[in-house]
Amino acid sequence: MRLGVDFGTTHTVAALVDRGNYPTVGFEWGDSFPSVIAVRAHDGVVRYGQEAEEVAGDPGFALIRSFKRLVQDAGPMTELPVAGRSYRVADLLTGYFARLRDALRYSSNAELDSDEPLEVAVSVPANATSDQRFLTLDGFRRAGFEVVTLLNEPSAAGFEYGHRFRRTVTSKREHVLVYDLGGGTFDASLIHMTGLVNEVVASAGLPRLGGDDFDEAILALCLDRAGAPSLGDGVRAQLKELVRTQKEALLPQSRRFVLDLSSIGRPPLSLPLDEVHAVCQPLVEHTLETIEEVLARGAGAALSARDLAGLYVVGGASAYPLIGRRLREEYGQPRVKRSPHPFAATAIGLACFLDDDAGYELSDCLTRHFGVFREAQAGREVSFDPIFSRDTRLPGPKEPPLASVRRYRPAHNLGHFSFVECSNLRDGRPDGFVSPWDGITFPFDRSLRGRDDLQRVPVRRLDGTLPEVEERYECTSSGLFQVTLTCLEDGWSRSFQIARHS
Repeated sequence: MRLGVDFGTTHTVAALVDRGNYPTVGFEWGDSFPSVIAVRAHDGVVRYGQEAEEVAGDPGFALIRSFKRLVQDAGPMTELPVAGRSYRVADLLTGYFARLRDALRYSSNAELDSDEPLEVAVSVPANATSDQRFLTLDGFRRAGFEVVTLLNEPSAAGFEYGHRFRRTVTSKREHVLVYDLGGGTFDASLIHMTGLVNEVVASAGLPRLGGDDFDEAILALCLDRAGAPSLGDGVRAQLKELVRTQKEALLPQSRRFVLDLSSIGRPPLSLPLDEVHAVCQPLVEHTLETIEEVLARGAGAALSARDLAGLYVVGGASAYPLIGRRLREEYGQPRVKRSPHPFAATAIGLACFLDDDAGYELSDCLTRHFGVFREAQAGREVSFDPIFSRDTRLPGPKEPPLASVRRYRPAHNLGHFSFVECSNLRDGRPDGFVSPWDGITFPFDRSLRGRDDLQRVPVRRLDGTLPEVEERYECTSSGLFQVTLTCLEDGWSRSFQIARHS
């Protein structure tokens, strides 16, 4: 069985490849698998998904919502303290995907045999770091899935647009902009569509802006208007869930926002919806600024709204009425199209891409700059070298990795390399959303090989006495990075997966 699986901040959705159709998987409890983890305090037992949701009100459990946001800042060895214990984020993620696998087999309408392989396409935010991509890919594989490909979420949603609205793409308007607002992140991708080929021209994202942030803004407003005292984490989390539920129930014609505050001994609160929109307005405007950034980078020259075949609105949080209103005001009613299944658009697009008979092809690009800080002047200075630039074309799933090779004769006995991903470069230096990875140390001096205390060895200049070195950087179709350092004199080398281990 082939499925597209969209691991979301609030819930995870799966869609089947079924003879040219891409139905979403229904579970015994609903149409998605909750992205929730619960840990029982007294013995450390962990529950996932629907089983975690069922103990949400039990004081004996510590609940972890928006778990996907934790993965943004985690590495393979990162630990998370929960209920007095520490758990590796990678292990929690694997446990969650393993429970999802079981739910697909035994608690869904997918009609899977117990031993039937699960071949999946999975997704990550366009602005996801190399670590987030690795953790997601590794978690699915460790949980028993056969991962065919890893795609950026808005790139996958582009296939769902093509499946439903391909007729809007003409020789005069070949670009579609995907507006993807999920529970934890916002992404915008400009896609050039010709036939069955989708070419991602440019992407930009906000890794800390999603439905969760709208909920926080609304909750803060409600508590202020109610004159509520400071709340414990558990009560606040329950109220935030109520806010989310009420927010998702709003319609374009709604005029008031009503919140039940009985859990804190307050009467129901009813606010004019304009007040709620006012506190959310800055978040919406930030997404519009990101759209303009992507359009400005499009196709090597600025594109305007009139050049678009459509502006496609997807993601569960995009239903908030203010978003649709502002998009129509800025880009015109005819071009703004909201997916009929905004929660499932990415999963459906992933399933479309997995369907060999559909014939879809994707040409994607890097969404962040990748480079390295290295020591100079015997460690007194640091220089930054960009390795792969944002918008660099990625290889296809069956193509060899993208490679960048540098050869030089080092001037120092040791090389300290600190790798960085960032959303922008300013004057040749990392800027914007910057993700630093653990550094590596490579001995250029042969006498230092095999030592495990290289971090304590002082850097010294050894001009003209060291053999030539090769740095080989590779980037896969999934956006994962690896570096291999080789001493060309005798072939001694070391390879490193770029990751944050702590």
